[in-house]
Amino acid sequence: MPSWQLTNAVAALLIPPGSLLLLLGLGLWLGRRHGGRLLAAAAAICLFLLSTPWAGETLLRAWEAPPAARAAPDQGSGAQAIVVLGGGISGNAPEYGHDIPHAMTLVRLRYAAHLHRRSGLPLLVSGGNPAREASAEADVMRRTLEQDFGIPVRWSENRSLNTLGNARLSRELLSGEGIDRILLVTHAWHLPRARLAFERAGFTVIPAPTGHTPRRSLRLTDVLPDAGALLDSALVCHEAIGMVWYRVRLLLKA
Repeated sequence: MPSWQLTNAVAALLIPPGSLLLLLGLGLWLGRRHGGRLLAAAAAICLFLLSTPWAGETLLRAWEAPPAARAAPDQGSGAQAIVVLGGGISGNAPEYGHDIPHAMTLVRLRYAAHLHRRSGLPLLVSGGNPAREASAEADVMRRTLEQDFGIPVRWSENRSLNTLGNARLSRELLSGEGIDRILLVTHAWHLPRARLAFERAGFTVIPAPTGHTPRRSLRLTDVLPDAGALLDSALVCHEAIGMVWYRVRLLLKA
């Protein structure tokens, strides 16, 4: 099994709902023995809470990188290039007949295009093909920026399988041109881990987060289960576990 698939399989068991379902099943199997009922009840309560918009959005806002000052990270930053990270693609979309960016990737591309128009800085797109689609993420991103946004892409890093690879291979592309100070575009919840990877690769990172979780007043439906809210909670758990894992890997390589 490819390492990317194995990593994602392990992650699915560590983050909700996988981890909580395992605990729930273990508690039911134990029954009255060794606190099994208490374990099952705790897992069910946690699953319910993490499925509410109130919990999911609260966790996301607490984890996210803060918005760039006045949404203008390019001004006065001394950045030499914009690096935008892939967020997935939809393989062989029938309405287009080829791979297209996932909605998450489009959010990042739009902000990168906005920053390029303001600053004129050259763009690097980064994302490989871990899911073995017809195209690498970076190739799809480049086509979208150039054909749909009218934005030129100078560099395309299409071999990475994860954020550490994004950083290392982007460094290989840019170091030869003397570029080490970058605007890093990705989702606000992904930026803490991405920044760690890129700074350890040797970049000076000016954060350019996008896709922030909006702040709004509490509603009745915010304390009721919602599939989208569980995804938000899972994202935070994924990033937290990923941050720990990256620190361990980087420490071992030091």
